[in-house]
Amino acid sequence: MLVAGEASGDAHGARLVSALKTLAPTVQCFGIGGQAMLEAGTDILFDAKLISVVGLVEVLKHYPVIKRAWNIAIDALKQRQPDLLILIDYPGFNLRLAKKAKALGIKVLYYVSPQIWAWHQSRIHKIKAYVDHMVVIFPFEVPFYQQAQIPVSYFGCPIVENVMPQDKQAARQKLNFSEQALIIGLLPGSRKSEMSRLLPTLAASAAKILQTHPQTKFLLPIASSLTAADLKPYLNDAVPIKLIQHDAHTAMAACDLLIGASGTVTLEAAILGIPMIILYKMNALTYWLAKKLIKVKFIGLSNLLANKAITPELIQAEANPEQIATAALRFINEPGYRATTQQELQKVRTQLGAPGTAVKVAALALSLRTPH
Repeated sequence: MLVAGEASGDAHGARLVSALKTLAPTVQCFGIGGQAMLEAGTDILFDAKLISVVGLVEVLKHYPVIKRAWNIAIDALKQRQPDLLILIDYPGFNLRLAKKAKALGIKVLYYVSPQIWAWHQSRIHKIKAYVDHMVVIFPFEVPFYQQAQIPVSYFGCPIVENVMPQDKQAARQKLNFSEQALIIGLLPGSRKSEMSRLLPTLAASAAKILQTHPQTKFLLPIASSLTAADLKPYLNDAVPIKLIQHDAHTAMAACDLLIGASGTVTLEAAILGIPMIILYKMNALTYWLAKKLIKVKFIGLSNLLANKAITPELIQAEANPEQIATAALRFINEPGYRATTQQELQKVRTQLGAPGTAVKVAALALSLRTPH
């Protein structure tokens, strides 16, 4: 049984399911996930996009649907008694599920660690109590678990497998853009709550950029957990933005600059070598609580791995059209600044390891299972 609660977890889960079926063709996979896991051969009991929310206020708003997903997950654990429960990120939900699985005698493999190095370090105690093995996706996470004497493995970063480097001109040709065009990608996130907060700001930022660079083209790759209909209310004809469905990485590769939500996409941008302006905007109460708990200097994963601000971060009130446009214009007007950023992103890419993570995690999963 696998449980992923958002688009990036769905992508990791899909790769893992494919690897499991390659190593053990008779394996049956079921659980909570999205379209990618479904296409990989998972029996999806509940669609992850319905519970893809972050932050205390957002979770409270979506409590009834999250509770429905929880009940379905618990019923599946009890009735189907899986040989192994694989939890992918999504810690608020998944750590509680790990406790239930442990009580039922079901082994738990956690894939993609909660960011306990950044905040909520007390979660290490729950992980020790309920998780049989942790698989982390960054090398610096290993010591946190070793110190707590929790079995831990690092096989590389699975994001490397999800993103194939692409030639910029080939990507532009595929999307019918000229080689000379100035193209900026807008990335409002994969969750509806995140998108509703960021997309109006991104559209207003695009309008600001057009004032000084009227020929700029804007692309918006739609996350697998969203549809064009979800985005339409936040867009207007005054700022033409080309929506790209099912080809996000080609859209990103075609861009000179990306502007958008913090998260996995910051590492995808590093792999593609595209400079990015990272935005972080939450409900005010959620952010106030998070700020008291956060232990790290940076929000963006690319900056965390570099241990310095190689790409700008605009947080809460700073994530406004004026400051976003100013940061974007620096990349556009200063080729040296852009080139230096790309060099630093290449260093981040080298830290992420080689492809092959999913197969190694699958082999570990098969070795951990407890047949019933």
